[in-house]
Amino acid sequence: MNLFQIAAVEIGQHFYWSLGDFQIHGQVLLNSWFVIGVILIIGISTTRNLQTIPGSGQNFIEYFLEFVRDIASTQVGEESKQWVPFIGTLFLFIFVSNWTGALIPWKIIELPNGELGAPTNDINTTAGLALLVSLAYFYAGLTKKGLGYFTKYVEPTPVLLPINILEDFTKPLSLSFRLFGNILADELVVAVLISLVPLVVPIPLIFLGLFTSAIQALIFATLAGAYIGEALEGH
Repeated sequence: MNLFQIAAVEIGQHFYWSLGDFQIHGQVLLNSWFVIGVILIIGISTTRNLQTIPGSGQNFIEYFLEFVRDIASTQVGEESKQWVPFIGTLFLFIFVSNWTGALIPWKIIELPNGELGAPTNDINTTAGLALLVSLAYFYAGLTKKGLGYFTKYVEPTPVLLPINILEDFTKPLSLSFRLFGNILADELVVAVLISLVPLVVPIPLIFLGLFTSAIQALIFATLAGAYIGEALEGH
C-alpha cells in the first residue's frame, strides 16, 4: 500500500458536496450549521430583553460569561479580557456540538451516503478548531512582542530550537486528535450497545457521554487559553 492509498483511508462513509474541483463533507457542514443555529437562537432569546433583575435565561447567560471569564483570567492572565469572546466561542461550539451528538438520534435521518453526527466526531472540524488556536497564540505573541516573539525558540539555549519548533506542531495535533478520538469513541460505543442490547441498558453510558463531552469542551478551551497565555508571557 503506497502513501496515496493510505491517505485515501476513511472512517465510516461520508456525504460529499462538489464545489468545483473540491469535495466538501456535507454532513459536517449541515451539523455545524445546526449547532450554530442552536447557539444563535439561545443567545438571542436570552439577551434580547435584558433586565436589572435577571430571569432564568439571562441568569444562564451571565453564569456562562462569568465561567468563561474565569477560564480566561486563570489561563491568560492580565490581558484575558480581549480573549474572552474567542475562548467562549470555542467552548460553546464544542460543548453544543458534543451534546447534539449524544442527545439527538441523527441516524434516523437518511442521507444518500454517510450519516449525521456531532461535528466534532470528524477530524476536519477538530483540526480546523486546533489551527484556529494556533493562529490565535501566534497572533497574541506577535501583537505583544513583534518579531521578538520568535526568540523564544532559542531560549534558554539554541540547542532547543528543534524541540521548540516541534512543540508548536504537536499542540494542534494533540488538541485535534484528543477531541476527535474521545467524541468518536463515545458515539461508537453507544451505537454498538444500542444495537446489541435494549435501549435501557446504554442510558447510563449516554449520561456518562454527556459528562465527558462537557469535560472535553472544557479541556479544549482551557488549553487554548493556556497556549495564548504562554505566548503572551514568553515562557
